[in-house]
Amino acid sequence: QVQLVESGGGLVQPGGSLRLSCAVSGSIFGPTTMGWYRQAPGKQRELVATFTSGGSTNYADSVKGRFTISRDNAKNTVYLQMNSLKPEDTAVYYCQVRRVISGYAYWGQGTQVTVSS
Repeated sequence: QVQLVESGGGLVQPGGSLRLSCAVSGSIFGPTTMGWYRQAPGKQRELVATFTSGGSTNYADSVKGRFTISRDNAKNTVYLQMNSLKPEDTAVYYCQVRRVISGYAYWGQGTQVTVSS
């Protein structure tokens, strides 16, 4: 059984930093993408940053230069370093692993990030 568990969210002041972690357990065979999405109140879930199956990265324009996605394959963990946080970054952040061939996606439970003074 595949499980994704996020951690690292919290309350931070504008301009501050947070690092999110997503630990993946269970076996997923075949090529996958892995990344982070977020959903703010009243808005649709949106892509924040992902690794493609080839290992390259994609970022939403709104976070380029501020957020960095990374991973530790030995720990089956993906990270999201968030710097220069803004109030508009406030959202529930979700980790996702998606099978490339079938399109099936596994999601974590989400972690709340609140940017406020």
